[in-house]
Amino acid sequence: MIHTRFPTHVVNIGTVPLGGHHPIRVQSMTNTDTLDTDATVNQAIRMIEAGCEYVRIAVPGIREAKNLRNIKNALRKRGYQTPLIADVHFNPKIAEIAATIVEKVRINPGNYVDKKKRILDAGYWMLDKNYSRELEEIAKRIVPLISICKEHGTVIRIGTNHGSLSDRIMERFGDTPEGMVESALEFARICKGFGFHELVLGMKASNVRVMIAANRLLVERMKEEKMNYPIHLGVTEAGSGEDGRIKSAIGIGSLLADGIGDTIRVSITEDPEYEIPVAYAILQATGVRITKTEFISCPSCARTLFNIQEVLEKVKARTGHLKGLKIAVMGCIVNGPGEMADADYGYVGAGKGKVMLYKGQELVKKNVDEAIALEEMIRLIKENGDWKD
Repeated sequence: MIHTRFPTHVVNIGTVPLGGHHPIRVQSMTNTDTLDTDATVNQAIRMIEAGCEYVRIAVPGIREAKNLRNIKNALRKRGYQTPLIADVHFNPKIAEIAATIVEKVRINPGNYVDKKKRILDAGYWMLDKNYSRELEEIAKRIVPLISICKEHGTVIRIGTNHGSLSDRIMERFGDTPEGMVESALEFARICKGFGFHELVLGMKASNVRVMIAANRLLVERMKEEKMNYPIHLGVTEAGSGEDGRIKSAIGIGSLLADGIGDTIRVSITEDPEYEIPVAYAILQATGVRITKTEFISCPSCARTLFNIQEVLEKVKARTGHLKGLKIAVMGCIVNGPGEMADADYGYVGAGKGKVMLYKGQELVKKNVDEAIALEEMIRLIKENGDWKD
């Protein structure tokens, strides 16, 4: 079964809307000292020029929150209009200041109010009256932020982390996907009750299976409660190099294939601009956002009578600028046509020195000499109006 995208409510983050039928957005986060305006601005520019659509900035204190205005002004002065997101964890006052400056604020429900709440006894949090009292306390802490966000048109992301659930949630649900989802929905229900719907929800974990399970459960619970807020996807602390890329691809890619997700962040232990190509590669591989030519090619076998690696590189060099096209380079006629079923054009080995050229599933040119096959395929693309210089 091929899943359609979960239909979400559109929120406007500055001039870049999120959710609904808008493209799945790519974001990353600075790792500079937020008090160092120049370093943060320069890094943000590198991220933006790599394709980052939202720039998230860590805001650990009041001084950093106030400096967001200097960062934003410097970026706008240099011609960059990319929306900014303040990443706030512990202090509601920090979030309230940031919400007057940037386009979106991320808060963590696990530590925004009561990360280390006193455990009275094993059954305390299970009593309805005590739970209601806790929700009242949360509401008191978040309502000022809601009011500021309404006034300034600021979006809130309620971002749950598997590793930072509150003691209250841990006592009731344990360190589970159920606890992650409930942690976010408590805040979402309060926002909804005060008529604030400019929300994004996120379930992050370094454990890929937990992250996938939590996001799937989040969608089911939102459906039950008639909610459809946009969803932020990411495997947190994924690592670096190949390990970080594979973990992110599995976690984010699995959910995108389910039709879940409106914005993604690939969290790898490298400079943030290196996260962006990985994010776009995941979007391309799952078919949810096409940003470049897609190439299908077989690993080759004894039936392949030409150097497929060499030919593939030549085809890429000549056609790699044709965004949105899917081009196949297949080793033989036995499996090639079937395996490239959804390709726009195909280059298929037909025997020693001979190539078959396809337009979709239609065989267009038979037994073309390998020496001229690439030029003939380019001519075919041009004849069908799919070529761009």
